Amino acid sequence: MYFLIHNGTLIDGNGGEPVENAAVLIKDRTILDIGDEDSVKVPDGEIKRLDAQGGFILPGFVDCHVHMMFNGFRFENPLYTPLSLYFYEAVRNLEKTLETGVTTVRDAGMADYGVKKAVEEGLINGPRLQISVMPLSITGGHFDLQLKSGKTVKTSYPGLPESVCDGPEEVRKRVREVLRAGAEVVKVMTTGGVISANDSPEHPQFTMEELRIIVAEASYRDLPVMAHAHGSSGVKNALNAGIKSIEHGTYLDEECIQLLLENDAWLVATQLAHWSNLELLEDGELPDFSQEDARKVAMNSHKNMKKAYQAGVKIVMGTDSGIAPHGQNLRELGYLCDIGMTPMEAIQAGTKMAAELMGMGEVIGTLEKEKLADVVISKTDPLQDIKSLGNHENIVVVMKDGKVFKDLR
Repeated sequence: MYFLIHNGTLIDGNGGEPVENAAVLIKDRTILDIGDEDSVKVPDGEIKRLDAQGGFILPGFVDCHVHMMFNGFRFENPLYTPLSLYFYEAVRNLEKTLETGVTTVRDAGMADYGVKKAVEEGLINGPRLQISVMPLSITGGHFDLQLKSGKTVKTSYPGLPESVCDGPEEVRKRVREVLRAGAEVVKVMTTGGVISANDSPEHPQFTMEELRIIVAEASYRDLPVMAHAHGSSGVKNALNAGIKSIEHGTYLDEECIQLLLENDAWLVATQLAHWSNLELLEDGELPDFSQEDARKVAMNSHKNMKKAYQAGVKIVMGTDSGIAPHGQNLRELGYLCDIGMTPMEAIQAGTKMAAELMGMGEVIGTLEKEKLADVVISKTDPLQDIKSLGNHENIVVVMKDGKVFKDLR
């Protein structure tokens, strides 16, 4: 059956001038034709029409850094939370994310192959997932959950590999275990983190030899690596080892920026998480060992993301939702404008550019012929008020793969 979206202004993700009185012709999962209404030839026969009611027709958004299995992060959570509850909560998180207008995500840790398959098979509603399964951490690193008391409180079950690994052979085996579990991208912690009990964001983690092994093992399957990296040393180590996606990049310096440019690498700014942590800090909800880190990270990230943007680094949308609250993903676009982007650049950072980072630019990220029909309709003009997209009530229609999942018209 054919599907026609009409009576809206098209912002296709390629950065050109918006097209008024636009139409998008869809058959099954794919865009057949697109342009102004006069140029789109509507076939004879049964056709379902969707009136955009003067709204703005955009590509489905792409969030390059989420945690669908997290709802905030407290070390004691696994003590009280039955394993099955994490999955039921993930169902709600996935639905919330899709309703914001995000139709594709890269999960940066803890969503396993079963979560991905449940979405693909239509058992639950959510964005399509690219998964990393389990981040890799050194002993005492950002994903080593053993505390100074000697106690370890973590979620574990078959299909979820161990995170901690040290030395060349252990690192090599752990990458292979993560890939065996279904990872499509390998996630590695090359620095400490904001919510770590045993380290700080500035501390580098893993040796260069270990990092190169991680990149090599992933490359044997033509898969990428993404690096959690706050401190400048960890950013440089990741880039020099061949990692192309830097998550956070809080303390990057001029040398980091030059390496990002020289390596044609990507920066995932995760501004939403930093500002959300400050909101938690103000409400007294962060543990003592995280409070100072949260404040310093937010301030330094804002300053250094501006520098990276001005230098021409490729910055894409990633929210760290799961650490930040789920269902607020498009607030990130406003924060990207706060570091200097125009509204159109921010939209591209959350569509075309993000899809390219994920290796999916040929099928999603822009509204073009032969691409998948991932379409969002906003009742507000994002080029005039980019922050309006952060209110999910302004996202009136969400379509993924040619199927409407949300319709508030």
